[in-house]
Amino acid sequence: MYAILDIETTGGKYNEEGITEIAIYRFDGHTITDQFISLVNPEKEIQPFVVKLTGINNAMLQTAPKFFEIAKRVVEITENCTLVAHNAQFDYRILQTEFKRLGYDYQRKSVCTVELAKELIPEQPSYSLGKLVRSLGIPVSDRHRANGDAQATVKLFKMLLTKDASKKIIQNNIRAENVGQLNPRLIDIVERLPNAVGVFYMHDLDGKIMFLAKSRNIQKRVNQIFVNTSRKFMKIQKEVRAVTYDETGNELIALLKENAEVNLNKPPYNKKSKKLFTHGLYLSKDKNGYFFLKIKKVESTGNCVTTFSNYQQAYNFLHKIDEEFELCNKLNGLSEAKKNCYNYTIGKCKGACIGTEPAQTYNKRVKKAIFEYSINHKTMLIIDKGRNASEHSFVFIEDGDFKGIGYFDLNHQINNIEIIKSILAPMQHTKNAKHLIHAYIRKKRNLKKLNFN
Repeated sequence: MYAILDIETTGGKYNEEGITEIAIYRFDGHTITDQFISLVNPEKEIQPFVVKLTGINNAMLQTAPKFFEIAKRVVEITENCTLVAHNAQFDYRILQTEFKRLGYDYQRKSVCTVELAKELIPEQPSYSLGKLVRSLGIPVSDRHRANGDAQATVKLFKMLLTKDASKKIIQNNIRAENVGQLNPRLIDIVERLPNAVGVFYMHDLDGKIMFLAKSRNIQKRVNQIFVNTSRKFMKIQKEVRAVTYDETGNELIALLKENAEVNLNKPPYNKKSKKLFTHGLYLSKDKNGYFFLKIKKVESTGNCVTTFSNYQQAYNFLHKIDEEFELCNKLNGLSEAKKNCYNYTIGKCKGACIGTEPAQTYNKRVKKAIFEYSINHKTMLIIDKGRNASEHSFVFIEDGDFKGIGYFDLNHQINNIEIIKSILAPMQHTKNAKHLIHAYIRKKRNLKKLNFN
């Protein structure tokens, strides 16, 4: 659990500042579960430059509560939480100073989004909150007011969690929460999980990932593991201390995250990744200049149009695109007719098999079929459902290579590649990742795709 906060102060000498406004959002890694926002009477004058910057003046704070009046609420909302702030050292110091004046020793673990951003989003021109969130397309209002800055920090932190493929942020938080604690009952873990598509992570006492998997229903899948009596899952049930999750909004991103994060984190209870495909569709040209597609066992994906888990999938798909794009069964090896194919007899083939349709005309349809179902040589976005009703997700392909995933608000236009790269959670391009994308494109015929080339 996290407490994401922002504090505005009077300014002045070090450790003599007073709080003028505070905003705290209790955040479980996915949603805000509680919030506290208040002006605070610092019982001292505000520096003129601070008044100009924040718009908060002495008159506004005359009737505001003093810090001792809100201290209990601050303790409660941050209880068992890691404090998160942009330049956390400042906000945490100010809180500790105020509590010290009351004779209370306030101690919390803290995380700084400036440091996280420098690690996970390198080479940004500025890491000030305002400039950073603007460059990432994160909307911010009421800049230099506690509530506006805290809301922007929530959105920034959520993006940083998505970019943290190694799960260091979550592992450190779980390690802190588990100090001196016994393993909670498994049923309590399950009840806190969503009935949503995504990836879940099972952690041991040190916060390390023991096992991870994608699921269309996270809660249901974890429950199945906790009641499974196989040797492997009985060991997991004994060792697990926490289960975290990432909702993905759709199955493609869940598949890609599972594939990437198993390779990156190497959880001991996950099997080593193996090749997910056996056959591919290859493009060739015959002696008369006609393109044809042929199913082969995959040895190299260099000139492979798309890949399949087995021969039957490839065979069924080739039949499908022959029908959809009026291609020739005989040229594509699906008909053993000596002269014309059967589709020519019933009027569905235009005569490529007997040379009456010009090769140039026929080849255009073959190219169209390939363009529709392959990502080769494309720079594009595959746009799908997001984690909630106000956002979309995207998978970014650059020159045929998978680059990563991301999310954007519905009111945010992302047609600039540099913006896409800044909000992207990078992932490694692998043959398995490319296969997963191709298989999903075949499965979801009406996917929204934005091509840049």
